[in-house]
Amino acid sequence: MAIGLKQGREVNRNMNEPTSEERMRVLHALAEGGFVAPGAEADALLRASSEGVGPIEELIAHRLHGKPLAWITGSMRFCGVRVSVDPGVFVPRPHTQALARRAVSLLPDVGIAVDLCTGSGAVAVVLGSAHPAATVVATDVDPVAVACARRNGVSAFVGNLDEPLSPSLRGRVDVMTAVVPYVPTEELHLLPRDALANEPRRALDGGRRGTTVLVRAAEAAARWLRPGGSALLELGGDQAGEVATTLADVGLSEIRVHRDGDGQDRAIEARRPGSPLWGDGRR
Repeated sequence: MAIGLKQGREVNRNMNEPTSEERMRVLHALAEGGFVAPGAEADALLRASSEGVGPIEELIAHRLHGKPLAWITGSMRFCGVRVSVDPGVFVPRPHTQALARRAVSLLPDVGIAVDLCTGSGAVAVVLGSAHPAATVVATDVDPVAVACARRNGVSAFVGNLDEPLSPSLRGRVDVMTAVVPYVPTEELHLLPRDALANEPRRALDGGRRGTTVLVRAAEAAARWLRPGGSALLELGGDQAGEVATTLADVGLSEIRVHRDGDGQDRAIEARRPGSPLWGDGRR
């Protein structure tokens, strides 16, 4: 009987697996729709359909109408970790993985990390996964995003930047990350159509020059970092100069810009001067 049940499960799994012809059909539909990575997207949609998310034709239609892929499938891989992304929540970008990995390298095993503008909680999830004994706290102004982050296991709070943080964390944070809205208002029209049409504008619009929230996040870092603690802020374009000036003005040092493989500015890092005063076994 046990062998029969096993064989039945094998048959059911095989029945759910897409054929090569079906994959080619989905891939062709996405390629015709102008998507730049139709193969990867076809695989994601077919996988979601086989897992019961919905009929493949329905999922293809959603994608062709511009609905973000992560909203359709319900999740995405980020730094090797599966992160749920609810409809209406900002979709983590692939280039943000470099910031998350750098934050992991800076966080002590039992340290304290704060992730501002957490969205789905992707960066916080990666930090917690890499350092299970660490304290990782996140905030976002959007209650829908906070609910999503909590569903991903993140200790997240609703509020603007650092406003919801407990006063007990002041001067004790080892790493503060922030992927704030930093697209200049005047450049929003240059975003991909699915992002502009679907994702919340407040998760994208960084005001004039795109630095309105970035500057406030830099100022927040100075209030919460411990001596020797680090801030990592995602940015783009030519924003690094202005943000570096703000970081220096609020007393942070060792400022460095992180660039991607194409030489584009992607993040800025700064450190609060001083040595950590650890008495709790951190390393």
